[in-house]
Amino acid sequence: MKYPNHKMPALFLGHGSPMNALENNSFSKTWELLGKSITQPKAILAVSAHWETRGTYVTAMEHPRTIHDFGNFPQALFDIQYPAKGDLELAQKIQSIITKTQVELDYNWGLDHGTWSLLTQMFPNADIPVLQLSLNRDLSPKEHYEIGRELRLLKSEGILVLGSGNIVHNLSKMNLDPRSKPFDWAVKFDEKIKQSLLESDHQAVVEYESLGEVARLSAPTPEHFLPLLYIIALQETEERVTFPVEGVVSGAISMRGVMVS
Repeated sequence: MKYPNHKMPALFLGHGSPMNALENNSFSKTWELLGKSITQPKAILAVSAHWETRGTYVTAMEHPRTIHDFGNFPQALFDIQYPAKGDLELAQKIQSIITKTQVELDYNWGLDHGTWSLLTQMFPNADIPVLQLSLNRDLSPKEHYEIGRELRLLKSEGILVLGSGNIVHNLSKMNLDPRSKPFDWAVKFDEKIKQSLLESDHQAVVEYESLGEVARLSAPTPEHFLPLLYIIALQETEERVTFPVEGVVSGAISMRGVMVS
């Protein structure tokens, strides 16, 4: 689907294993199709689970480096480079439109695998400027959501805001046996979040911890869940959500994608 007036959808994707950057599987194929289905963005602002900071930062370098922030994977994964350019002017604009917290320009980070593992499949030519916005550890889920609301202007200016994480992400409970079934608590939490999104009940998603034990097991730490809040915060009254990707892998990792359009 092409979007009129170059208005972008907003997109959250469960990135799962870094190997999805190399593999030709159902998830990577869907990411490739997503990249082809939307009008090419003028730029991409990614909010990745893998950049947590004290304070809030946006990358502002001309050539962000490709960060291989993982271990014990094949050399082919470490060899991947995603040489997208940055955009200082856009970084400064983001710095100015976010008023809920002070945003600093960052010249050291780059693009972590939460960002480039998706973009290598969606936009393999790396010909679109890419920035990352950090996750401030000191903010509450509500405050992360409120920052997301301030980014709504970007959609109408042809900028794709991309959240990268996993709605269910519990590495300690993973079962790598390909025959393993998803844990009941993982399925229940994933479905509860899906239903809240279908009902445009953002408050329920922001207050996900109130779901109790299923939330504690599904999101034992917040960083993989929080990027979703930035994306749903961009939803306008007339917009709805769809789920281009669904499924729980390794028992405890939700690959659900959420598109706001």
